[in-house]
Amino acid sequence: MSSTTSFTLQNGLQVIVIPDHRTPVVTQMIWYKVGSADEPSGKSGLAHFLEHLMFKGTSKHPANEFSRAALPAGGNHNAFTGFDYTSYFQQAPREHLGKMMEFEADRMTGLVLKDENVLSERDVVLEEFNKRLAIHPDERLAEQVMAALYLNHPYGRPIIGWRHEIEKLTRDDALTFYKRFYAPNNAILIVAGDVAPKEIRSMVKERFGGILAQPTIPLERLRPQEPTPGAPRTVTLADSRVEHPALHRYYLVPSARTAAAGEGPVLDVLEQLMGGGVNSYLYRSLVVEKQLAVTAGASYHSAALDPTLFQIWAIAKPGVKLSQVERSIDEIIAEIGRNPASTEDLKRVKTQLIAQVTFVHYDQAMLARRYGRGLTTGLCIEDIRGWPDGIRAVDTEQVHEAVRKWLDKKRSVTGYLIKESTPKHVEKLS
Repeated sequence: MSSTTSFTLQNGLQVIVIPDHRTPVVTQMIWYKVGSADEPSGKSGLAHFLEHLMFKGTSKHPANEFSRAALPAGGNHNAFTGFDYTSYFQQAPREHLGKMMEFEADRMTGLVLKDENVLSERDVVLEEFNKRLAIHPDERLAEQVMAALYLNHPYGRPIIGWRHEIEKLTRDDALTFYKRFYAPNNAILIVAGDVAPKEIRSMVKERFGGILAQPTIPLERLRPQEPTPGAPRTVTLADSRVEHPALHRYYLVPSARTAAAGEGPVLDVLEQLMGGGVNSYLYRSLVVEKQLAVTAGASYHSAALDPTLFQIWAIAKPGVKLSQVERSIDEIIAEIGRNPASTEDLKRVKTQLIAQVTFVHYDQAMLARRYGRGLTTGLCIEDIRGWPDGIRAVDTEQVHEAVRKWLDKKRSVTGYLIKESTPKHVEKLS
């Protein structure tokens, strides 16, 4: 795979080109530097709502024309919203890239919304909200834990929004948000696949070059920040459908952008040590040795514009109390805080992490996503390219220090997912 190149149009559109000539396929992704954390107060879910509405068509290309053009060619297209970004993507044979790019450029500023389409799509979003929370108690717990972790920052709001606020979103809300944030100087276009940088420069300039920049978009994205955490918090959710009680703990930690130099890779390594597979400390102790849990793991959400979370979870085996699981998790954390990880363990997880990134280079869509997430959350191309070197540089003392500094229980919220019990003498209402 050839090296990544980039250029920026006069209107501010940043373009990343990732040549990959192994197959005659291209992936196009446009990432807008706006997500749920950028929504006005009281309008939660607006970024995700607009993502849905972006498929309603323009005066040049009515609704469903995008799909009709992409799908018969064997391609696909979709979108997703995060806290810090909204992304739209297509994957198709290379000869269809020009048409896909034309569609994407057109809907950057040409979206047409009618009240009836907006209201029906709002119902679709509300149904998505209902299904997600009705079927998955763990999703409800995650929503409540995030709200408890972020006392001041908008990451505490669900990306999909709070139901009572989704219900009130309007066409005007969507159009105002669209006109404010959807512009070339607030977007990154990524093209990966069987293309040449010179060819892409010409195509992008022809299709996006005439779109005017939005001068009111601020250069810096400022949100309310979190106070220093002062006490551990707990959240308990009981649901009759819970078969195995689970524990989820979130710690407030720096993201790749907000971390001190070298600290982000340290947290990546710590994630892999603690929860990366069957050889991780959590799995080995809780599942294999003590047989307290059916699974256990950890994750570090590094791609975030502002301070993010380090998550630890475990699902208890039948008959095991969550207090036993939690006590063992605390013992594992304390042990790493007292004694640095072994050289062998550190070497193993660093090799695993670097191998994972290497495999990403063989999937153009995953590679495009990696660049998109990084660039929209404050990293630069050099940061993304240099991540493996950062992992190689991590030593045992840095991991030891990160545990003591960031996995302090005062910085955490622990969520307990338990089975709801109904007293035998009380008839439960349906």
